[in-house]
Amino acid sequence: MSLEVDVRKLELFNKVSKEGSRKVADSLSQMTGMDAAIHVSKINLLHIDDVKTHLGDEKQVGIHVELTESPYGYVLFLLDPADSKRLAQSMVPGEGSSEGGFSDMERSAIQEIGNIMTSGYIDGWANVLETTIDMGTPTFTYGPSHQIIEHMGGWPDEDIVFVLDSQITTGDTDVDLTVYTFPQIRDLVELVRAIDIDTDIESDTVADSSLTQN
Repeated sequence: MSLEVDVRKLELFNKVSKEGSRKVADSLSQMTGMDAAIHVSKINLLHIDDVKTHLGDEKQVGIHVELTESPYGYVLFLLDPADSKRLAQSMVPGEGSSEGGFSDMERSAIQEIGNIMTSGYIDGWANVLETTIDMGTPTFTYGPSHQIIEHMGGWPDEDIVFVLDSQITTGDTDVDLTVYTFPQIRDLVELVRAIDIDTDIESDTVADSSLTQN
């Protein structure tokens, strides 16, 4: 199958990530009761080899989920450990861990935040692609990046990865968030091709007050 896509649909590849981010902000606002906003600094399509460099191997908090419907693949959220603790403690004040890791309550809070973020992000993709996308159970991992990838099942056998660098602001908490989306490219292209070319893409990409990009 050819991977060619009508040039007028290329904006959809940006829009699926932007809409997914907007959904994350909406979901976090509902969950925490605080206004959440996401500032998207960069959306890239990177080769898998460049992603391995981009990822590094520092200790991070990872939340990954498998897509069980087209476009299949995985979505991986990576957060700085200190940011993650602040976000967790905004939900469970006074339950902080004095050690380098996470308390059971913090892990539980981050897992729940991960559930909200992954479902919101994937719902955003589904809205743009005019489909439904089922997913598995999000999984929390804390450790070096290579360990997080191993827990995800290893590097997917695809060449292209969506990488979204962003910052979540919730109350007084700023959290750096990087989202790696590893779709099955052929399945994603099929979904994009199926979208009506007469869809007004420009009207669908009006700036949202909860989502900004440099």
